[in-house]
Amino acid sequence: MQRFDLDQSPYGSSGSNGSAGTGEGISVGEMDLAERNAFRRVGREESARHQEQADGYDVEYRKLRLEQVILVGVWTAGTIAEVEAALGELAALAETAGAEVVDMIYQRRDTPDPGTYIGSGKVAELRELVAATGADTVVCDGELSPGQLVALEKELDCKVIDRTMLILDIFAQHAKSKEGKAQVALAQMEYLITRVRGWGQALSRQAGGRAGSNGGVGLRGPGETKIEADRRRLRADMARLRKELQAMTTSRAVKRSRREHSLVPSVAIAGYTNAGKSSLINALTGAGVLVEDALFATLDPTTRRAELADGRALIFTDTVGFVRHLPTQLVEAFKSTLEEVLGADLILHVVDGSDPFPLGQIEAVNTVLADVAEEFGASMPPEILVVNKVDAADPLVLAQLRHALDDAVFVSARTGEGIAELEGRIEMFLNTLDVRVTLVVPFTRGDVVSRIHENGTVLAETYEAAGTRIEARLPRQLADLLHEFTVQPD
Repeated sequence: MQRFDLDQSPYGSSGSNGSAGTGEGISVGEMDLAERNAFRRVGREESARHQEQADGYDVEYRKLRLEQVILVGVWTAGTIAEVEAALGELAALAETAGAEVVDMIYQRRDTPDPGTYIGSGKVAELRELVAATGADTVVCDGELSPGQLVALEKELDCKVIDRTMLILDIFAQHAKSKEGKAQVALAQMEYLITRVRGWGQALSRQAGGRAGSNGGVGLRGPGETKIEADRRRLRADMARLRKELQAMTTSRAVKRSRREHSLVPSVAIAGYTNAGKSSLINALTGAGVLVEDALFATLDPTTRRAELADGRALIFTDTVGFVRHLPTQLVEAFKSTLEEVLGADLILHVVDGSDPFPLGQIEAVNTVLADVAEEFGASMPPEILVVNKVDAADPLVLAQLRHALDDAVFVSARTGEGIAELEGRIEMFLNTLDVRVTLVVPFTRGDVVSRIHENGTVLAETYEAAGTRIEARLPRQLADLLHEFTVQPD
């Protein structure tokens, strides 16, 4: 088992790109950030912690506090740099959840141990490390089976969680909307239903059987145990949440239909978590979207209206970020939210240029989006790759990216570098969706002229006896609606 210095984590010193808003005063995003951080760090004296351990609290019911965690990884493939980057990402996840990382260790194995994830010998070493550091929790960089979870907690005498439980906890902390909270709750229940623990038959709720069938008085077997009752309640709650989410999906579909009929093109911003998506939407629109140097700072989709340099309006939608090995339960629960990406005219796929392995980020995001597209039977919209944080990126990594990604746009949401180029690329793409028409609009139809200016690009405008003569690029749907004013160009 090997250990590396926490200060060398590739995720340890990255900064947030962009500001929470560009207007006067405090934006909504800044207030959200202040509220989120207000009570994150709550310390306790050592004497209280040791007294609690001496009292013998069960790990399932130990009081919540700022937890001291040890991260454990299993290196099965790849280079040392890759496994250390994976543990660095796990450390960022733990800190986002409000824990304090006291140590990070990893072990080289062909496959994780089926019984204890790291093997009995390494479990003994880890137990000594937990005792020496006074850690409360061990976080494993992988998904543990129920058997591995129970075995590790029994051997280490402390709480043990895996990567999936950690991500679910972060989502539970950050979800704000009713739909986001319901999605997270459903994902947690789907994960926990196979991991419900208790005291087995000791807490049976009723006696079962009759005298003629299983021995009579004193010999009847136990009925429903507490575990069975817990699972039954979980299944009932899951069914209720699915029903609620179905109703919310209908509401979201109605809102999306209204946006489609508004003729305003939509752009979805997708990408890896903490890649700077919210910072980018702030740089493009001046919106006060919450920006935080933390993983999964954005869970609820944020929609903002903006104008291009030519005056044309469009809608940007900031979506939930992705991560390597994103729990399947979360993908299932957030499908209605991810559907926003499929309904867009264009996807801005944001990549963190300061990450040591940005190509891995691209692969992880493409995998999730492909799964969602297959689920809904839809095709993926066109996308523009946007490499963000170039001001903080390693020049060598940037050079490799420029060679591997010929068509990408390199920007910095913090400094504004490349933003103008990105806006130009968006404008060029939207032009491909338009048709060029010439219209003569009577002077009495000023509403038509206003609509052309709002939803299209006016190339020339003159006045003649019959009305206003306009040469413009318009969305095809709008051009069809205004066909009565269309004339042949000179």
